Amino acid sequence: MEQAIKKLQDEIMASQNNPYIQVIGNFLIQYVQANPESAVGILGEGKSIAKSLDAMKQEGQKKQSNGMAMITGQDILKYFGIDGPPMESVYGRTDIKPVPDSSRFDAKLDDFL
Repeated sequence: MEQAIKKLQDEIMASQNNPYIQVIGNFLIQYVQANPESAVGILGEGKSIAKSLDAMKQEGQKKQSNGMAMITGQDILKYFGIDGPPMESVYGRTDIKPVPDSSRFDAKLDDFL
């Protein structure tokens, strides 16, 4: 599980200018925390958040109606080969801890004195 979370965090950090990678990455981290068995799918060869966005674009083109399409959490999980509870089951849970923002610089004046 830790390797999968690290892989996701690394991609999130490398793509800070892409808000979609941030959102999907944080969802996947929460999902893996709630469903540790799903880590295998995240670690799949050649799988990445960025490539999942491309897959979702293609899926959206197939599903579109009147120029619009709806993509679900299940579609994202399916890309990673994860057959588990839907995305919505992760939100609202109290046993999942947020991932600390490691990019934040935390220093106090006393550290420099």
